[in-house]
This record gives sequence, structure tokens and C-alpha cells, in this order.
Amino acid sequence: KMLTNIGNVFRAGAQRSVRSWQTNEVGAALMSSRSYADFTTQATFEIKKCDVYKLDEAPATQVVMTRDEGLQYYRIMQTMRRMELKADQLYKQKIIRGFCHLYDGQEACAVGIEAAINLTDHLITAYRAHGYTYTRGGTVKEIMAELTGRRGGIAKGKGGSMHMYCKHFYGGNGIVGAQVPLGAGVALACKYLGKNELCVALYGDGAANQGQIFETYNMAALWKLPAIFVCENNRYGMGTSVERAAASTDYYKRGEFIPGIRVDGMDVLCVREATKLAAEHCRSGKGPILMELQTYRYHGHSMSDPGVSYRTRDEIQEVRGKSDPISMLKDRMLSNNMASVEELKEIDVEVRKEIEDAAQFATTDPEPPLEDLCNHIFNNNPPIEVRGIHPWSKLKSVS
Repeated sequence: KMLTNIGNVFRAGAQRSVRSWQTNEVGAALMSSRSYADFTTQATFEIKKCDVYKLDEAPATQVVMTRDEGLQYYRIMQTMRRMELKADQLYKQKIIRGFCHLYDGQEACAVGIEAAINLTDHLITAYRAHGYTYTRGGTVKEIMAELTGRRGGIAKGKGGSMHMYCKHFYGGNGIVGAQVPLGAGVALACKYLGKNELCVALYGDGAANQGQIFETYNMAALWKLPAIFVCENNRYGMGTSVERAAASTDYYKRGEFIPGIRVDGMDVLCVREATKLAAEHCRSGKGPILMELQTYRYHGHSMSDPGVSYRTRDEIQEVRGKSDPISMLKDRMLSNNMASVEELKEIDVEVRKEIEDAAQFATTDPEPPLEDLCNHIFNNNPPIEVRGIHPWSKLKSVS
């Protein structure tokens, strides 16, 4: 699972904490080196009840989170948040160009989903993809370098913000809604190969009225595909509120003949528990299921959208103050003695350093040379010639 995937990151942080303890002054060391025995190893939390459609059971409302899980969720969400804020900064400096859709505010969606599925499962999303690239196994350095179009980027600097990929992660797709039928195709492969895997296909409320999505629902239901269709409802499709765009905003019921769950997408534990139920539904051969995650983006639709012409600054601040996913998790951990303020601050410092190092790499790594332009057209294929911009211009493609 995702937690296993990031275990090395967490252990490295713990080792740095030990080294820090050895070198700091005695007073500071005593403050930051509280024994693990001092902390609660796990706690039970009451979470918001999910709305369900065509389901006999609902996700649990009393859930357990361990201290290790909480620390890992916190680190990942902070990394995603800081990465997006750095991307904002680099974009305004004109170091990142073109389309750039940021995910800050929606971190609980990605982390909750990943906590409930396996890394051998599959995931495909739209163009707000930086966070999922990270949770699927990409590094901050690779993501930042891709944003700046450098050779060390996760797509070799040729994909940019909307087209990032890694193992079992199929992007990053720029055409509104088009990733949903592709996700159904991946789910069909899962069923055909009989590996008990599933595919999570994500789309936004702005794409929810696309005809191809309803065609995909029909096909997935007929073939009982192991697909979790997830609508990340952040309340605005570009600059249009859901109330103005949809005759029905009950997106979790849109499948009609497919069961659905509506979830608090700002609470990582709510998302985790709902995804567990959805994954079990798929793996047991019952076919597809829909999830609507009610979430919120702090930035505009993209970096070209200031985000305050169709909503007020007060609205954004209210969500930040009452529902921020990172603050919610932090408060839970501190109030249940699962971590100390100093420990979480130390994670914050480590995350900031990782982001700064990645940004430094992303601004100094060379851009891909022209001879790399046509590489990777085919997989495991002998080198081939590719026509350039005129018939006598020849480029080479290497797998």
C-alpha cells in the first residue's frame, strides 16, 4: 500500500531526528526526544456519516488510526501542499509555463484513497495530477523538474503539469472526462488478467456531465468491471458553481444502476473508510461503484484563474479555517496525544527542505536536447527514423 511505499521516507526522517537529538543542546534534545512510550499508539475517531445509494451498508463512522499512520498521512499531505505552493511561486516567476492546475486543499482525497488500495492497483485522473503522481510513487524532484520541463522530470521534461506517469498510474489527462473510459479499459484488463486488482478513475464535477462518462457507466455495469469512479467535487468547474452547471448535484447517484457513496473529501479518514468499502465491493465481483468526494481547491481552476471572481475570499478563508485537511489531522493527533507539536514541526522543516532541494534541481537541471524529442514513441522497439518538420529532416526514436 501507499504507506509501505513511503515507509522509507518516514524512516529516513526518523534517522535524521536521532542525529539531531545527538547534536542539539541538552534542553532542546529533551524536548524533541520524547519516548515513543509517551504517545498514544492508536486512537478511535468519530467521523462524518457518508450518504449511500443502492448499498446495504455504509462506511464505518467510528474508525481507528495508529500513530504511524497519522504521521505518514501528515507528512504526505504537507509534502503535497508545499509542493503546490512552490509550483505557484515558480509559475509566478515564469519558470513554470503553460497549463498548471494545483491540488492544495484537496490532499485528503489522494491520501485517503491511497491508504485504502494497493500500489499494485491502478489509478488514472484528469489534469490536476501532481498529488497523485507523488502518492503513486513519483518523487518531488521528478515532479518539480517535469513542471519546469527539465530532463530529470518524471516524463523526461516532455509532459509538463498535465502529463505525468509512473507505474500503475496513467496520468495526467488533458481532455475533460476522457480519462474515465480509459480507466474502464484498465479495469477491464484487471478483470481479464484475473489479478484481483482494480482501477480508480477520477474526474471533477466539471466533467461529470460529459456523455462519455455515462457511456462508461453503462459498459462498466454490464461487464461488472472492478472500477471505482471518483468525482472530486470541489464545487466549481472552472469558474462555474455546481448549482449553475448541474440539474442534480447528487453526483454519487449519477450512475443510476451503479451504487454510490458521498463522502467528506476534506477528512482523510472519511475518504479512507469509504474507499475501503468501495474496494471491497469491486474485489468481491459486484462491479463498479461511484464515490463523490466533497472537497475544495484553494487556488483557482488553474494558475491563469485568480479564483476570486466567482467566489469570495471570505469563502476560501472559511473553508481553510473550518475544514482544512491538514489542520484537521494535526488537531486530532495533538488532542489524542499521538504526536507532539515539536515532532510535527520537525516534519514541516524536513518537508520544506525537500521541496527547496527539488526546486533547486528543477531550475538547474538541463532541458531535454532536440535529439530526445522523438524518443519513447514505442516500447522495446529497435531505433526508428521519424520525419521532422520537412521531408528531408530526420529524427531518431529510441525506446
